[in-house]
Amino acid sequence: MQYIGIIIGSLITAAGFNLFLIPHEILSSGLSGISMIVGMLTPMDTGVANFLLNLPLLILGYFKLGRKFILLTILAVTMISIGLYMIPVVEIAHEMVLSSIFGGAVVGLGIGLIFRCSGSSGGFDVIGMLIARKRDFPIGSMLTVMNGAIILISGFLFNWDAALYTMASIFVTGKVVDAVFTHHVKLTLTIITEKGEEMRQHLLTNVYRGVTVMDGIGGYSNTRRHILMTVISRYELTEVKSLISEIDSAAFVNITETVEVMGFFHKRVA
Repeated sequence: MQYIGIIIGSLITAAGFNLFLIPHEILSSGLSGISMIVGMLTPMDTGVANFLLNLPLLILGYFKLGRKFILLTILAVTMISIGLYMIPVVEIAHEMVLSSIFGGAVVGLGIGLIFRCSGSSGGFDVIGMLIARKRDFPIGSMLTVMNGAIILISGFLFNWDAALYTMASIFVTGKVVDAVFTHHVKLTLTIITEKGEEMRQHLLTNVYRGVTVMDGIGGYSNTRRHILMTVISRYELTEVKSLISEIDSAAFVNITETVEVMGFFHKRVA
């Protein structure tokens, strides 16, 4: 279901671009916005530009971030690029205000579905995660600055009306993504298993989160156990439960909602 959800979300995202935003020269956020600029100013197709711009980041992310996350992101980027190439650019709404609002909403819906399926649309998401692993810098603030640069470029290359419509579109996209994808909800998982080292390696390889390992003794069986604790986003829960079952289907897992997280949530801390 993850793959189907990402494919559907990617095609919805591409449709939002080609049917609402691109006909009015309204840009999206991130590398998608840069791809749209390239498509508007050069003969290169927007889908091809999107794939080429994301390719080096995806290769780097494959080695630096969770393998499964990057594979799902590669699928999303590929499907968005194919969608941008195959879906014709048609002006559905002639009014720019309507196009910016509905285009932003459609793109937000598509990206939100991708996030709910444990992937991302690539681009600035991957850049933010890579930088966050090296420096303690808020990803949200960094993405805001990057998207602000897209708006400025739009204003200088086209006109400031288009830049303001781009800002409105990005704002609507963000609101819809937040409504579809509750990334701000954090969960704490306490995993009790006899296969602690295998579980630790498996989670660190496939999940972009830290894991703390402790020793324990079963109160009833009096046998040694490993206790692993990690904090994840709610959208990652389905994937993490599947990863746990792959190593130890009999593992005891306690899942609680977390009010607040302090420290290096985006870094792996063993």
